[in-house]
Amino acid sequence: MLFIVRFTDRPDTADIRALHLPAHLDWLDAHAATVLVAGSLRPDADAPPVGGLWIVEAESREAVDVLIGTDPFWVHGLRAGVEVLLWSKARPDRQALV
Repeated sequence: MLFIVRFTDRPDTADIRALHLPAHLDWLDAHAATVLVAGSLRPDADAPPVGGLWIVEAESREAVDVLIGTDPFWVHGLRAGVEVLLWSKARPDRQALV
């Protein structure tokens, strides 16, 4: 199943993001088979991140919850909240490079 995971970051946590970004990127590399796409969200190109978005392939919502709990950004308190939604991809035969 595919899931969309949208994170909201705590305000004024740029220092946490900067400190744990290398570990977070290593974690994403280690989970590339599950976290298919990941990136930060910003209100505009010059603004600091306010959260993140993942597309995740997992067997269940519970598996996604367990995965989230191991991400260094989650472990070290960057995230204020998370929304996990089952994604019914239209045209599943279409592939896109991002």
